Amino acid sequence: MAKKKKRPASHLVMWILLTAMAVLMLLPIIMTFLYSFFPTSEIVAFLDTRGSYDETKWMEIKLSPHMVSLRQYYRILIEDGTVLRLFVNSAAYSVAILIGQAVVIPMMAYALSRFRFFARDVIFFTVLIMMLLPFQVTMVPNVLTLKKMNLMNTPWAVIFPMCFSPFYIFLLRQFMVGLPNELIEAGLIDGAGTVRCFLNVVLPVCRPVLGAAAALSFADCWNLVEQPLIYLAESPALQPLSVMFNQISESGKEIAFAGAGLYILPALFIYLFFQEDILLGIQLSELK
Repeated sequence: MAKKKKRPASHLVMWILLTAMAVLMLLPIIMTFLYSFFPTSEIVAFLDTRGSYDETKWMEIKLSPHMVSLRQYYRILIEDGTVLRLFVNSAAYSVAILIGQAVVIPMMAYALSRFRFFARDVIFFTVLIMMLLPFQVTMVPNVLTLKKMNLMNTPWAVIFPMCFSPFYIFLLRQFMVGLPNELIEAGLIDGAGTVRCFLNVVLPVCRPVLGAAAALSFADCWNLVEQPLIYLAESPALQPLSVMFNQISESGKEIAFAGAGLYILPALFIYLFFQEDILLGIQLSELK
């Protein structure tokens, strides 16, 4: 029987370091969900002790409640619909933006990567410039444009600009540039037109990158703060949960952890669903 090769000590050290880093990164999420099952009276009493600790002693950390309670979740899901309404707003914005990006961005990236037309390079250069500019620079032109289109203080003010996110246009365009010409030519020889070739040849090959882009874009959409604050300033009922979360944490300490848990879950599920695509997309990008 062949003897098993012993792993070098460096592998064990690396495994310990990576495990410790993973635990440290996951600890806030674990504690958030743990505290969401505390009774409201106990969590309020615990949070009221903030700022009154003795500097010579370790801060007390509660690892288990005296009694497991679903009262926080009952409060935000049944009794008071504020958090749930804001959660629905966030979900609606994220889904609408992702659908808009799925329609616009792959086609635009394909056109910039495969077709030659007037001012193609100028358009791509503009995409690069827009990708590098922060939101604070483009905020005023966006507001003026949305006002001209009568979209301010409507859901479309948040959805419409995000459908043309320059970063994801650049990401997909760079991946499509690396596709072999023989792949496209084979589809054309078999009788597939430009549209069929795009739908049946290019998009299936780009599936890992599309999945990674969808996961990253969902995180951007789910965590929108500045855009809703500016574009929906006069429509608080349309604000997403990401904007109102600070107010919930201050005025509703008894439901803060349940609200945070509810806020984390969609992003966590999206990451788990697209995990393989994210890893494969990174590997393909490195190979290119």
